[in-house]
Amino acid sequence: MPQIPTPRTSRTAAVSAVVATALAAGLLAASSSAASADGVGVHDIQGTTRVSPLAGQQVTDVPGIVTGVRTYGSKGFWLQSAQADADPATSEGVFVFTGSAPLTVKPGDAVRVSGTVGEYVPGGTGSGNQSLTQITKPTVAVESSGNALPAPVRIDARAVPARYAPAGDPAQGNSVNGLPLKPRTYALDLYESLEGMNVSIGTSRVVGASDPYNELWVTVKPHEHRDRRGGTVYGSYDAQNGGRLQIQQLAPVSEHPFPKANVGDVLTGGAAGPLDFNQFGGYTLAARELGDVRDKGLVREKTRRQAKGELAVATYNVENLDPTDPQEKFDALAGAVVTNLASPDVVALEEIQDDNGAKNDGTVTAAATLRKFTDAIAAAGGPRYEWRSIDPVNNKDGGEPGGNIRQVFLFNPERVSFTERAGGDATTATEVVRAGKRAALSHSPGRIDPQNEAWTNSRKPLAGEFTFRGRTVIVIANHFSSKGGDEGLTSHHQPPVRSSETQRLKQAQAVNGFVKDIREVQRDADVVVLGDINDFEFSATAKALQDGGALYAAVKSLPRSERYSYVYQGNSQVLDQILTSPGVGDGFSYDSVHINAEFADQNSDHDPQVLRFKP
Repeated sequence: MPQIPTPRTSRTAAVSAVVATALAAGLLAASSSAASADGVGVHDIQGTTRVSPLAGQQVTDVPGIVTGVRTYGSKGFWLQSAQADADPATSEGVFVFTGSAPLTVKPGDAVRVSGTVGEYVPGGTGSGNQSLTQITKPTVAVESSGNALPAPVRIDARAVPARYAPAGDPAQGNSVNGLPLKPRTYALDLYESLEGMNVSIGTSRVVGASDPYNELWVTVKPHEHRDRRGGTVYGSYDAQNGGRLQIQQLAPVSEHPFPKANVGDVLTGGAAGPLDFNQFGGYTLAARELGDVRDKGLVREKTRRQAKGELAVATYNVENLDPTDPQEKFDALAGAVVTNLASPDVVALEEIQDDNGAKNDGTVTAAATLRKFTDAIAAAGGPRYEWRSIDPVNNKDGGEPGGNIRQVFLFNPERVSFTERAGGDATTATEVVRAGKRAALSHSPGRIDPQNEAWTNSRKPLAGEFTFRGRTVIVIANHFSSKGGDEGLTSHHQPPVRSSETQRLKQAQAVNGFVKDIREVQRDADVVVLGDINDFEFSATAKALQDGGALYAAVKSLPRSERYSYVYQGNSQVLDQILTSPGVGDGFSYDSVHINAEFADQNSDHDPQVLRFKP
């Protein structure tokens, strides 16, 4: 492992090729690379929009003070004008990309830089990310050392506007790149107007736990959509959390270990350093000075045990579990099922891998994985769960190549029985049939419409028929397609393009149609649809699942401040859901059990969900 903090990927040194690509994609204003601009300052380079008016041009002897140096990943330093202009829209800082060239400057050096102005798009132009204005292929002349740094601009609740971003220009494909910056009106415009500048935050609450990449998220708006455990809830496409800011550090972790923090902890003393922009979160404070973390004692939740007459059904994404994982992971997940989830009667698992994990050799069975997991649950004092599942066709359900993730039902045979109806396999659909006066499944376990294009390279829903105290309950376990390919919230498109929704919408429609088929046979059927839906409770996907009153998203029974199962880029949000048919009624108890997503030490990146009701 490297001894310095490193981003997930390093940019190529061929920045000139990136500039050419961006020009071709229309991200930059066309400009002759042979042109030059002499006697300019940093604010002239940055301009009043997101894209430099001097992109592609040579600049000579741009003066400024070095405010930070990065020796890893995208190597270079930040240059800031000693004297600002009067326009709040023009940043006074810029990144100087040195690549493999030796870094000979240090903070406090007064320098003059000559080079080419470029716009680097982290993740490539297809990512939708905004671009970072920079100077490439630089020559640097140091004039003096030990100078005072320009005073940092304070970013706090009063400085960050309530409105998140302007609407993109329809004539430019909803891009905001060409719009004049309004830093007093929009949060993203404020951050862009400070791109590359020396900034600071005060003592701030952590809203995204520190991760293996040596970064964490804080909020400078302590009251913005706060949840009771210290996070910031993402509850609407129209209510972004503009106070979130990613924190990295410039010092190598071998010299200054990156702090370990959970959600709700406090970064005392804040941080100061240049404001960067990266692929994995957008605007990032690259801390030259970093405070300490004060532990606020966040504890993992425990749900109550179900009553004798209650059926407890849970969903838990166990994050690519396979027999090659250390026993400690199996034991920790098993302990969570027993202690934190109170041993539910039925547990729908997502991301159970095959018997040799990511080894891509055609293996699709998962008995070894499940035997190891259920043994660990029993060893932790839980029930001796049985399991039911269907092996997928090799490499046809997405996820890690060779891993063959699938959904699995665990059930406690002392409390609930599983109705077996043979014939279900990876490609054969289960159908709704009539069994006397009630609805039943033609295959149990069985897959819902597995040949439907909605499930291409994605997990197919697993349906099972259970009996609890004489009442039939049909459970449908899901793992919808991921959000991969969606643009980030800081995209230059506003609103960002969410391309992955298209497939999830089709998946939701297929599941909704199946539930409607059940209710057409038995109006009061007890149906539970659950799993990693990979979408929010307010999304088009969730609406399609609930279409026609076929299902109700049980997470909506919780206060808005408690609706989350996942933390991403400082946003506490819903991805895992349990939905109920009208037959279940409204007398259920729902709990999002927070044991993973808010913590630096995680056994999975998802929090499990539990529903208890009386069939």
